[in-house]
Amino acid sequence: MRSRKELADAIRILSMDAVDKAKSGHPGAPMGMADMAEALWRGVLRHNPADPHWANRDRFVLSNGHASMLLYSVLHLTGYDLSMDDIKNFRQLGSRTPGHPEKGVTPGVETTTGPLGQGFATAVGMAVAEKLLAAEFNRDGFPIVDHHTYVFLGDGCLMEGLSQEACSLAGTLGLGKLIVMYDDNGISIDGDVHQWFGDDTPARFEACGWHVISGVDGHDAAMLDAALVLARKETERPTLICCKTTIGYGSPKKGGTASSHGSPMGADENAAVRAALGWKDEPFVIPQDIKDAWDARERGAALEGEWKALFAAYAKAYPDLAAEFERRMGGTLPADWESVSSSAIARFDADKPKVATRIANRDVLNAIAPHLPELFGGSADLTGSVGTWHEKASRIGRNDWNGNYLSYGVREFVMGTVMNGLALHGGFIPYGGTFLVFSDYARNAIRLSALMKQRLVWVLTHDSIGVGEDGPTHQPVEHVSSLRLIPDLLVWRPCDAVESAVAWKVALESAQPSCMVLTRQGLTPQTRTEEQLEAVKRGAYILKDCEGTPEVILIATGSEVQLAVSAAEALAGKGRKARVVSMPCAELFDAQPAEYKENVLPRAVRARVAVEAASVDGWWKYVGLDGAVVGMSGFGESAPGDVLFKHFGFTVDHVVDVAEGLLK
Repeated sequence: MRSRKELADAIRILSMDAVDKAKSGHPGAPMGMADMAEALWRGVLRHNPADPHWANRDRFVLSNGHASMLLYSVLHLTGYDLSMDDIKNFRQLGSRTPGHPEKGVTPGVETTTGPLGQGFATAVGMAVAEKLLAAEFNRDGFPIVDHHTYVFLGDGCLMEGLSQEACSLAGTLGLGKLIVMYDDNGISIDGDVHQWFGDDTPARFEACGWHVISGVDGHDAAMLDAALVLARKETERPTLICCKTTIGYGSPKKGGTASSHGSPMGADENAAVRAALGWKDEPFVIPQDIKDAWDARERGAALEGEWKALFAAYAKAYPDLAAEFERRMGGTLPADWESVSSSAIARFDADKPKVATRIANRDVLNAIAPHLPELFGGSADLTGSVGTWHEKASRIGRNDWNGNYLSYGVREFVMGTVMNGLALHGGFIPYGGTFLVFSDYARNAIRLSALMKQRLVWVLTHDSIGVGEDGPTHQPVEHVSSLRLIPDLLVWRPCDAVESAVAWKVALESAQPSCMVLTRQGLTPQTRTEEQLEAVKRGAYILKDCEGTPEVILIATGSEVQLAVSAAEALAGKGRKARVVSMPCAELFDAQPAEYKENVLPRAVRARVAVEAASVDGWWKYVGLDGAVVGMSGFGESAPGDVLFKHFGFTVDHVVDVAEGLLK
C-alpha cells in the first residue's frame, strides 16, 4: 500500500512535468503544498467529482493561483472531467488548464484566482453565503446547507492589503466554517520574504478574532490531519492553519529557493527530483494503485446521495422552501419578475419632481427588493449617501444572520470580493455601494467579476464634478471611461429614475456584472413614448428629435442629458435641426445590430457633439473626427456643483456654440 507521501508526490511530479512541458509556470508552490492538498482532498473535503455544482459541496479556493497545477492535479487525480491530455496541454491556447485557475474553464474551479489575496477574500463571500442560506433554509433535522469553505494561500496573498480587509471582516463576522491553510514557505519571487515581510502572522489573525493553529509541519500528514480536525471543531471563529513548508519540495538544487517559484525545473533537475522522491515512472504516468487511492468518485457519489435523500425528505416536509432553494441556487428569477420589474419602471413618470439618481436607485430597490429574496445589499460605510438601503433591508452581523444587508465598513475592495463570492456560491444577487471615485480601490474585483461573468451590481454614486465642494479628490473624472474599458461589464449612467429602473431590470436579467453610475444632484425626469422606453434597454436611443434629417446630433448621459435637451431646444430656436441621443449604457448600444445603430446615429450626420462631465477620450468613437466632445480634460475644483458646471463649460450656451461651430 502506498504511503501518503507517495500520494502527495503524484501532485509534485504531475505539476513539475506539466510546467516543464509548457516551458513556463510555477512548480515550486504545488510541490510545497502537495502534502497539504493530500490531507485536505483525500481526508476532509466533501465533494463529488461527477457533479462539480452539487449545492452542498465544500468550496475550495486556491488563492495563490499561480500554483494552478496543484489544483489541476488533484482535480484530475480525484476523478473530475479533466484528462491527462488536459494536463499535458497546460497553459496552451484553448486549454482547459490555463496558467491560472479560471471559473467556467475547468470543472471544479470555484473562482478565478491569480491576483494575490483575492481568492482568500472571495472565499469570505462564499462563507457568508453558506451562513446566510443556512439561517434561511435549514430546519430542525434538515441541515441542507452545511458545508465548509477551504482556502490555500501563501506569503504573497498575505502581503496584499486586501488580506487584512478579508481577515478583519471574517473575524468580525465569526465565519466558523472558513478554514484557511497558509503555505508558509518564506519565499517569493524576489527571494527570502523575511527581508520585506516580517509580520507575526498568527498574532495578526488572532488579533482579528481568528482561531489560529500555528507550528504545523506542512509535510507531516499526521500534523495536518490533527490541525484539520481542530479547525472543523471550531464553529464560532474562522481558522488559520499555519503550515511550514519548503517551496519546490523534492528538488535537490531548487528546493527552498526562489528559483523554483516561477520557472520550469528543466530536464536535469526533473530527473534529480524523481530520484530524490523515488519516483520511477515516466512523465505523465501515474501508477494505477496511486490513481485508485486518489479516486474520490465513489465517496463523492455517496456523499451527494446522502444529501439528496435528506433534501427529498426536506422537500416533503417543506415543499415551498425546497422549491425556493432550488430556484435560488439555479439562478432563475421569480416567476412574477416580469410584472414586478415592469411595475417598478411604470411607477416613475415625467410629472415627478427632480430627483438624484442615487435616490431613484433607492426607490427602485424599494419596488423590487420585496420580490427578490436573493437580492443582498451592502455599502462601504456610505449607506446613507449612496441609496443602497431599502424599506425591506435588514442588517446582518455576527449574532444575526436573518438579514439581507451587510455593512462592510471602509473596505471597498473586500466588498467587491465578497460580492463575487456570494454570486459564485449561488443563491444570491449581490449589490454594493460606494462613491464612484472609490471604485479604484475595488477595480480588480470588478475586473474579475466581469472576467467570470458574475451577476452582481455596483452602485457608484457622486458621479462627476457635481459632487462640488469636496473637490477633485472626490470628483470622479476618468472613472466612467475607465470602467467602460473593462470587457463584459455593463456601465449604466442613467439620466432619470426611469432609466435607473430599466438599468436595474436589465442588470438583474444579465449574466454579467453591472455598474450604476449615479448622481448626487437632482435630475429632471424626461418624457418618453412606449417605444422610447423599450429602447432604453438597447443602451442608447433617440430621446428628442427634429423634423426630417437632423443637422447635428447631441449625445449625452446622466446629468448631461437635460443639458443636451435644452441645447437642442436652443438650436431649434435658431432654426437648426438637432437630435438628442441618450446613451445610458454604451456597451449595450455597441452590441446592437448595425441597422439600429445607423438609425440612432446615421453616418450621414457628421456633426455630432458628446456631452458628459467626465473624461473625453471614450467619446471619439461616437462623434468621429468631425465631431466634438464637451467633457473634462483635467481634474475638477472645489466649489458648489452648479458653479463648477458653468466653469467647465457644461452650459447650454457652450454646447450650442460647439454645435454651431461644427455646422459652419
